[in-house]
Amino acid sequence: MISIILDELKKQNVSHYLINESSSIVNELYFIKRNLDMRRINNVTKYELTIYKDFDKYGKKMRGSSTCNLYPGMTSEEIAKKITDTLYAASFACNPFFEFPKSCVAIQDKSDFSIEKTLSEAAEAIYEADNDDECFINSAELFAEYNTFHTISSWGTDVTYSSHSIHGEYVTQCCLPEDVETYQDFHYIDFDKNALKSKVKRAIELTKARSIAEKCNITGKIKLILSGQYVSDLLHFYSDRAAASMIYPHYSDFELNKQVQSDNISGDKLNISLTTDTPFSKEGISMKERSLLTDGVLDTIHGASRFSYYLNIEPIGVYDGIKVTPGTTSLSEMESGRYLHVVNFSDFQMDAMSGRFGGEFRLAFFSDGENVIPITNGSVSGSIMELAGNIRLSSETQIIKNYEGPFALEISEADIG
Repeated sequence: MISIILDELKKQNVSHYLINESSSIVNELYFIKRNLDMRRINNVTKYELTIYKDFDKYGKKMRGSSTCNLYPGMTSEEIAKKITDTLYAASFACNPFFEFPKSCVAIQDKSDFSIEKTLSEAAEAIYEADNDDECFINSAELFAEYNTFHTISSWGTDVTYSSHSIHGEYVTQCCLPEDVETYQDFHYIDFDKNALKSKVKRAIELTKARSIAEKCNITGKIKLILSGQYVSDLLHFYSDRAAASMIYPHYSDFELNKQVQSDNISGDKLNISLTTDTPFSKEGISMKERSLLTDGVLDTIHGASRFSYYLNIEPIGVYDGIKVTPGTTSLSEMESGRYLHVVNFSDFQMDAMSGRFGGEFRLAFFSDGENVIPITNGSVSGSIMELAGNIRLSSETQIIKNYEGPFALEISEADIG
């Protein structure tokens, strides 16, 4: 298929291009309660083609680009039509000229991953935890996949690598005293059976708490504790703001070697690294773990070749993972005095533009300093730009998709309503 694409590009005199081929083998299991309802295997290959076109506009050199998707089984005529349309569209993308990244030729393979074994172990972990008399797994969907990626470009890059993962979702249900369901998901690169089992057990406990939760009638300021996925969502603010595509158009005011956490830090200083599950970016740039923040000071701006060129920095690729150094405060120490610990939002939002965060919660634990009760149907909000100096990170840690670091964090004063 790639040879057909290359032939058509040559016929249409396309000088600059990038081809990303991805192939996935996915084994899927679907459960209703404890019964396996369906097993499915998918094998999918697709091609993403980006065409670049150089031209002058008002005496200024431009490099436009446009992307299309191609699929196995397409005829040469269909591919040729796609390329013609994409080339035409690229001539309307009036981007200032930029250099392509350095060429790279490499092969990396992870062939020691057993799809069947990992899928079986994930199912075992979920249903070994499903042993509560009042709450149970209503349904579950599990996906184990092995992916192969091939990137080839006109500037000489030709890299091949593979990856694997186990991910899925499940619904826990408690029928009494109120019938409630809780949706949960998981994602592992290196599967941890015990971690998944503990995650399911905690989901069951939280669903039971949700069934007896009271409606929220609390307003005002309160110490807020976030845990699980929401810690990752909040702290990804810093990697999002450190992207070249945010900094160049002035959506972000982050600068290298400048303090970006807070001018007045009384809590934990943030030490964050950029991480990735893939050895190469979509442009074939070699990627590795890099320091993002040291005590709140920005060490790295990450991004693809275009915006990196505009900022006159090395293109290191776009990173989607972070590793955060944990704090010294335990979760039990955070849970002292008056606080709100939110464990399940209906939709948590962290706006990288404004720094505002918050959302409506389905389940939280409220303490008045003496008693702790589960509550629901409330909302919290705040600004990380205003509150980051007072953040405290837990000593307990977690590893989830695109995140390794503290399990919980404390924000001294958020709004609840």
